[in-house]
Amino acid sequence: MLHDLIPLTHAEYCRPGVRELHRERMRVALRHASGVIANSKATLNSLIEEARWAGWPLPKTVVARLASGVPAANVDARPLAQPYFVMLGTIEPRKNHWFLLHVWRRMVEELGERAPTLVVIGRRGWECENVVDMLERCVALRGKVIEEANCSDQRLYNYLHHAQALLFPSFVEGYGMPLAEALSMRVPVIASDLPVFREIAGEIPDYLDPLDGPGWMARILEYSTTNSVQRASQLIRIEGFREPTWQQHFEVVDQFIEELA
Repeated sequence: MLHDLIPLTHAEYCRPGVRELHRERMRVALRHASGVIANSKATLNSLIEEARWAGWPLPKTVVARLASGVPAANVDARPLAQPYFVMLGTIEPRKNHWFLLHVWRRMVEELGERAPTLVVIGRRGWECENVVDMLERCVALRGKVIEEANCSDQRLYNYLHHAQALLFPSFVEGYGMPLAEALSMRVPVIASDLPVFREIAGEIPDYLDPLDGPGWMARILEYSTTNSVQRASQLIRIEGFREPTWQQHFEVVDQFIEELA
């Protein structure tokens, strides 16, 4: 099962040495595997390109999308009174936290207490010192950015349920589980314009360039209003979202295994 080739395609976002390690993993896997299951067409396309570039043999392949597995949990009361947005994922360079924190700082500088709140859910990862500096030292963000490093599933789903939107400004993803989770809960998403996101969600989310600070700020502020037209429009589009299920996933996997036998 292959989740991504990010250490090969975007080594700048990974720890030193991971590129060489992942290349060896891929070389060994493709040399010995009878087949490869990819989590998305985007991941499979990356594998095909890397195999062609490296001269690796490519066994049979199939795409089996992952289900989010969001439970039918009871929803608690709204955790915050003011409008807020959620960013979900380990704090690491490719997730683009630093960019979004600067967008938030600009909003606070211009709007003060009228600025919406950002809830950052996820543990601190690697090579994220600049993000940690912003979280710990930026006076402007205090009270307007909440870090939830140890968030239970129930608390996470409650935050998502009541959020104005999930914000997903990543530079690269192999799948993007938070996207599927949010849409399955009928929560709007503002995301980077990545091929894998369009593969999973089509035209449902609002897409932006991950470096377009003014664009993100304008969209976030519009979504934070009581009568947001853009948010209401996405809520209508979300009704057309068809989340991949585990049954569908394993039907694909089981058939693939039978074909390899």
